Amino acid sequence: MSLSKSRKAGYIVGSVSIVINLILFALKFWTGKRTGSVAMVADAWHTLSDTLTSIIVILGFWIAGIPNDENHPFGHGRAESIGAIIIGTILAFVGVEFVQESIRHLRSREATSFDTLSLIVFGLSVVIKEALAQISIRVGKANDSRALIADGWHHRSDAIASGLVFAGIIFGSKIWWIDGVLGILVSILIIYAAWEIVKEASHTIMGEKPPEAIAEYLAEYSEGDPRPIFDIHSLSYHRYGSHKELILHAVVPDYLTNSETHKLVTELEKDIEFRFDVAATVRTEPESARNNEARSLIGGQ
Repeated sequence: MSLSKSRKAGYIVGSVSIVINLILFALKFWTGKRTGSVAMVADAWHTLSDTLTSIIVILGFWIAGIPNDENHPFGHGRAESIGAIIIGTILAFVGVEFVQESIRHLRSREATSFDTLSLIVFGLSVVIKEALAQISIRVGKANDSRALIADGWHHRSDAIASGLVFAGIIFGSKIWWIDGVLGILVSILIIYAAWEIVKEASHTIMGEKPPEAIAEYLAEYSEGDPRPIFDIHSLSYHRYGSHKELILHAVVPDYLTNSETHKLVTELEKDIEFRFDVAATVRTEPESARNNEARSLIGGQ
């Protein structure tokens, strides 16, 4: 899928998510305030935070689509990861706030009354939010978008939270503390989702090891016969949104001419790009230089 189609898919998924989440937030918040349920209100704000994350996803796609310039030679793709970190930070604050609110609710020992309307609202929320999660994650994987995948897991955590509230509605009339406990559980889900989102996005910004499939391919390539490129090492992998860069070092025999070495390196770079959609740069060093370096190290010891 082309980059323009990838952005278009992100815009569509994000826009649909915003509209649906705003409607669900209004229904949940109204129902929660009407019944006095801290778990319902917490879940409503969780849903509203989904709206904010979808806005950030759209902004991330827009910024990532800005062409590279003198100050950003690799483009603006990492704006998507920055957006994901903002998403996670917002979620963390929401989660901590509702842990405190749930504890206050438990201390007051107030039972919460639920009705059939509450059951309908949160039952529908479970189905709708899981559907949004499925769509966002699938589109995210198809376009290699961590922001969309993160947004999808955010939808799923909201579906799980709504499911907990749904169960609480059923048993709430018999157990006075169920609402406060469910509020804490929903908050923990929010905080966990925040941690996962920030962790994944941080890996992209700080650097990460290449995917296992690439590492295995290069190991097999360097051991193959009759390919003279060997001892592939010092792999450096970077992601800039949908654009990925791989830099690697390889040793080549001294008997190869510059032209032969260039041909082998070009073939390897093209093969990596074809197989994994990664822009590869192979830096070579002659075998004699590697051997001299090894002897120097042994002599120095």
